[in-house]
Amino acid sequence: MTNNTTILVLGATGKTGRRVAERLKAMGRDVRAGSRPDFDWEDSSTWAPIVRDVHAVYITYYPDLAFPGALDRIRRFTALAVQSGVRRLVLLSGRNEELAQQAEQVVLGSGVEATIVRCSWFMQNFSEGWLLDPVLSGTIALPAGDVTEPFVDVEDIADVATAALTEDGHAGKVYELTGPRLLSFADAAAEISAASGREVAYAPVTPEEFAEGARAAGLPEDEIVGLNALFAEVLDGRNESLADGVRQALGRPARDFTQYAKDAADAWRA
Repeated sequence: MTNNTTILVLGATGKTGRRVAERLKAMGRDVRAGSRPDFDWEDSSTWAPIVRDVHAVYITYYPDLAFPGALDRIRRFTALAVQSGVRRLVLLSGRNEELAQQAEQVVLGSGVEATIVRCSWFMQNFSEGWLLDPVLSGTIALPAGDVTEPFVDVEDIADVATAALTEDGHAGKVYELTGPRLLSFADAAAEISAASGREVAYAPVTPEEFAEGARAAGLPEDEIVGLNALFAEVLDGRNESLADGVRQALGRPARDFTQYAKDAADAWRA
C-alpha cells in the first residue's frame, strides 16, 4: 500500500470530472487534474507522468467507452496505473453498452479496489454539452424516436464518484445510476420549455439526417459516426428502466429532471 493520498481526476474539465475535482478540493484532498495537454487518451506518453505517486484515479473516457480504441486504451492505462502503485479506481461507464461493460471488467479485474459508476443519459447534456445549441435554436433533433430515458443528474454522479474515491465500502460495487422517472426526449423538451420560458421541441430524425445536421454544426466526422453508432445501440428501448444506484451509494434518492431544469434555466435564457 502507498502512503500517498493524491487523487487523479481524468477529464477534470468535463461535466463529471470538474464536479468531482471541486468536491475533493472542498474536502481538503490533494487533487491532480488529468486534462489536455497534460493528459491525452490518444497520446500514451502522457499517461505515466500523470499517474506517478497517485493513490486513486477517477477514470472518464472521452468521447465514450463505446468508441473505437477505447477498450484497448482503458486496458493499457489500468495496467499502468496498477503498476505505478494506484490502489483505488473508479470508472465512469454507460448503461448497456457492450464495450463499456468490457471496460468495466478490465477495471474490476485489476487487482485493486475498483468501483463502477454506470450511468444513463446525462441531464446536463441539454445545458452544458453538445445539445445546448439545439436547445437554444428551439429544436432538439435526434434519432431517438419515442424512446424514453431515465436521465441522470451529473450532480448525483459526482456525489457517488466522490464517495467511491474517498470512502471505504465501495470496492467491487457496480452502481447503476438513473433519475427517478422515465422521460421521452419530447418530455425533456417540454420540461426545458416550462423552466426556461423558451419554446423548445423535440424532432425525431433519421441517423442520416442527424449526421447531416451535425456536420453543418461542425462536429468532427469520427464523432458523428461514433454518436450514430452509440445511438443505434442504446436508444432502442434497452434502457427504459430505472435503477437505484444513487440510493445504494448515498442513501438518498436521485434528483429529478424538473429540479435540474429549474437549476439550469439560466443557461437557456442567455
